[in-house]
Parts: sequence; C-alpha cells; structure tokens
Amino acid sequence: MATDKGYLGVTPPISQSESSEREKEVTVTLMAELRRQNTFESEDEAKMRELVLGRVAALVKKFVYDLGIARGLSDTAARAAGGKIYTFGSYRLGVHGPGSDIDTLCVVPKHVTREDFFEIFEPMLRDMDGATEVSGVPEAYVPIIKTKISGIPLDFLMARLTLSSIPDDLSLQDDNLLRNLDERCVRSLGGCRVQEEILRLVPNVQVFRDSLRCIKLWAQRRAIYSNVNGFLGGVAWAILVARICQLYPNATAGAIVSRFFIIMYQWSWPQPVLLKQIEDGPLQVRVWNPKLYPADRTHRMPIITPAYPAMCSTHNVTESTQMIMTEELKKASEIVDRVMIGSTSWSELFAKHDFFHKYRYYLQVIASTGDPDLQIKWSGTVESRIRQLVMKLEYVDSLILAHPFIKGFEQTSYCASPDEIRAVAQGEISETIKKRKPEDIEGKEGGGPVYSTTFYIGLAIEPKPAGTTGPRRLDISYPTTEFVKLVKMWEKYEEPRMGIVVRHIKSAALPDNVFGPGERQPKHAQKRAKGPSKSGNTSPDMPNKKRRASHTEQEPPKTAEIVPSISTIPGLPLTPMSEVYNNKDRPDIKAPELPFGENVSIATGTVGAQ
Repeated sequence: MATDKGYLGVTPPISQSESSEREKEVTVTLMAELRRQNTFESEDEAKMRELVLGRVAALVKKFVYDLGIARGLSDTAARAAGGKIYTFGSYRLGVHGPGSDIDTLCVVPKHVTREDFFEIFEPMLRDMDGATEVSGVPEAYVPIIKTKISGIPLDFLMARLTLSSIPDDLSLQDDNLLRNLDERCVRSLGGCRVQEEILRLVPNVQVFRDSLRCIKLWAQRRAIYSNVNGFLGGVAWAILVARICQLYPNATAGAIVSRFFIIMYQWSWPQPVLLKQIEDGPLQVRVWNPKLYPADRTHRMPIITPAYPAMCSTHNVTESTQMIMTEELKKASEIVDRVMIGSTSWSELFAKHDFFHKYRYYLQVIASTGDPDLQIKWSGTVESRIRQLVMKLEYVDSLILAHPFIKGFEQTSYCASPDEIRAVAQGEISETIKKRKPEDIEGKEGGGPVYSTTFYIGLAIEPKPAGTTGPRRLDISYPTTEFVKLVKMWEKYEEPRMGIVVRHIKSAALPDNVFGPGERQPKHAQKRAKGPSKSGNTSPDMPNKKRRASHTEQEPPKTAEIVPSISTIPGLPLTPMSEVYNNKDRPDIKAPELPFGENVSIATGTVGAQ
C-alpha cells in the first residue's frame, strides 16, 4: 500500500523499476537454495503449530476465567472477560523455519496481574499435557515464560490492559490501548504492534518474506543473529529488509538481497533506520528521541521500530559487535556481487561462521547448577549479562575487540564426588566424566549431576610493538571480576546452588562440542605461521578507541571461581585485524556499488532521518 506521498518510507524510492531478467533468474535460484537449506517447515509441523496454538488459546481463557471466579466475578462476567493470544516474531512475519519458536502474547483483562502470570499461568503450563521445559523469567526486561508444547517451542509474554474484558476481535493497533499501562506491558504489546506495522509498510509482502528469509539464514549462519549478545535480533533484521523493500518497491527478492548488503554496509551510522516518521502521541510513554534522552544518543546502530511508541531495537549493540556485523555485511556484498555475475552460487553466502577458528584466545563463561529447571533460569540470567562483560572488555588496553558467540553450549556431567563437581563447575571435564552415565553414580555419596552452560568470547589482541621483547600481560581482572559481581546480584542467586566461572583458554584447548561434524579443531600450539596470524591487529585503519585505565593495581580475587587475568602471553604471530574487521576504507579493496544510476545517498544520507 502506498501513502498519500505515493510511496512508503521516509524518502522516495531509489528505483521503481522492475527487476532485470538476471535478477529474476537469481531470485529463482535463491528460493531453490533456501529450500535446499531446509528453511521451510513441513506441512505436518505447520498443522501441529496450529493445534498447539489452539490449545494455548483455550488455556489462556481458562486462566482468565479461573482468576475471575477467585476474585469474586460472576460466572457470566468471568466468561465474558475473555483473554486472547496474538503471535508475533518470525511466525507472524511468515519467515519461520523448522523448530522455530512461536512468540506468543497473552492479552488479559485488568483483574489479572503480572504476578498471576508467573504464579498461576506458569504452573498451568507445567500441568499441560505435552508441556516440557517450562521456565519463567519475571525479572527480564520483557518478562517471559519459555516452554515447549508437543515439541513446539513457545515464548509467552503478557500484557494486562485496562479493560474488563478482552473481545475476540480486539485489534492491538489502537494507540489508546496503551493508556495507563506500565512500561513492561507497553513493551510486551510492542512486539505484535511492530510486526503489523512492518507488514503494512512494505510494498510487497511476499517479496519481503522471501528476502527476509534469506537475510535471516545468512545472519544465523554467520553467528550475528542475537539481540541479547549485542548483535541484531529478528525485529531489527526485519526492519532493515523492509527499508530496502521500500527503496525498491518493484524489485524481486534476489535484487532486494543484493541491494540490502550494499546499502547496509555503507550506512552512515548512527543515522537511524526508519520505516516511517517517528510519531508523537497523547500518552505519557517514552518515544525514541536522541535530542531529548542522553541514553538514546549512545545507540551505535539505531534501528527504530515503526509502531508507537518508537523504540530502538538495537540498544544492545557494542563497538565490537558493530565492527563484526559491518565486516560481515561487506563480505556478503562481495559474495552476492559474484552471484549476480554468475561466478558463484547462493550456497557460498550461507557458509558457516569460523568463530572457533578465528582467535587464539577465548574467554569461557560457565554457568552451572545441580538442577535442570534452575539451570534454565540461571544460564539465561548469565547470558543476558554477557553484553556487559563485552563492553567492559572493550576498555582493556591491548584488547582490540571482544567477540561474543551467539549461544551457549549445554552439557550434563555425572560426577561421583564433590571434587568432581567442583572440577566440572570450573570447566574441567575429564574423559572419564564425559563417558559416565547416570546409573554410574547411583549410590555415590556426595556425587550427582552438574548442568552447565558455557558461553564464549573471542579476544582479538594487539600485537607487541616492534622491537619489544619478553612476555606481555593482558590484565582482564577488572572486567571479569565486575561481571561476576553483576551476575551474583541477581535476586534469586544462591551461592551453594549456582556456579559462575570466567576463565581464558587457548584455541587448541577448545572442547570438541563447539565444533561441528568434520570440523578440524585448530592446532596453534603445534605450528605457528611466520608473519601475521589470528589474534591481533597491526593496521592503522582500526578505529581509535577511548580507553579507561586498566585496573592493574587491583589484586585478583582469592577465589577458585574465576581466572581474573591472562598473563604471560608471549609474542605472537598475529593476523592484522584489519583483514578481519573494518577494512571499509582500504584503497586496495573495491567498495560494493549499486547499479548505474542508483544513488545510495538517498538511503544513507541525512534525509533518511527527517
């Protein structure tokens, strides 16, 4: 749909021409590749999702009804109170794949509280036939309950409206529904409202879906699809693709994908990406405004949601993750350029990341407990704070970049003694423990299972200055100690039941479970190349970073739970990080270009923010 201006978006389109024959051809091959990559769910799974959503809808109505009766409503009023579910995320956008979760919003009337959602609805989910892994996180930025029902993963949010009943035909697009809601409810409603606006603001929904399916798969394969870890989440990627669709309203998916990488690689951050003008409203809710709010001015890659109240979907992006994403966009633009001229295929775009081969040193963040349900909550809490550790590491002298991996690695170890439990919590899992089965520890006093989740951060380290000799020391005691303090501030933290360890390891010591079948574990210790290699940067092209003083004077904590510093790092043969990141300005590398006559400044210039 077009607006009164005759176009969608905050600027006119770059081109309204239809795609060329070649662009139509590569669109056909793109869709074939996406099918080969198994990005579409089966018909049976689609039917199961519909059945599960039907059961959940009935459970929400029962939840609202039971609470109504308990709070003195008549049977008629309690039944009329309703309760309704709305889907959002990849499922609502139509780009979900096999095994994808369904983001589900439970909208309830005013007699239901947020406490009820976790104290009553969560146990109802646990009792539901086929429900597993039910875990509520009420203290999250957007409070959530995660579960699986009949094998289908679901994430539940709740919004409590100031209405006595929730009719089945209620539309969430009415801004007045936000009146008198707390910020958590506004955020919960935002997901559904944003999805509907995105779909309304693209000129061709099917082209948008096909293009987004490609970009989503690429971002996942390159390990840059994770809002919680400082990369872009599903909403942000969707907004970026929608913006390119607005700029090329008559293009095919292959053409959209090609323009996507070229334009987004060259985007003039922190110029915001907008799908429509930011709207003020009559409600007392905060709208993204860097002129008014200092916190909004700190956003490095602002991608603004189109539904009122406008928010930044990328406030988690750090200096390191921005550098990583920029380089991945650059690489992708070069690959797609070759696809367009027929010198390579789409499969190259979806090649797996090389995170566990890229660096010489890594940090392991290990969260552990002895209870599987508690572990889900504890590991989720630790993961939500990894970004804070990355930001602190960015200030460490001689550390160019801290690269967080987008997911943790779960492991269950069966320990026969307290000493083994302590060792596993420290990340030391012997071959004996790895091979052990549950029945092997039956009757062992002091033993038991340990559930652990390990997160990884790759460390890009500056090389030694020319002419220097002797070992170097990279002191990360301050950021790691502060991070451990931060996660222990969780209100439900219990020292005897929960473990948190931060330690560094060399790439050669990475465990087997981080590598896929057939991947060869790097063996740096055996051979070192002469000249530049993996862990640092020798290029003057790297951005100058404002660094605070390292806290080298602080004594490492006298505790076995954290290795506070990487010490005695010898002189290493290091890869210039400009060859890995931020080679945007190198004169020997040709920048990607749009076809003749298309002006990228329309999309990336200041006009886009008006």
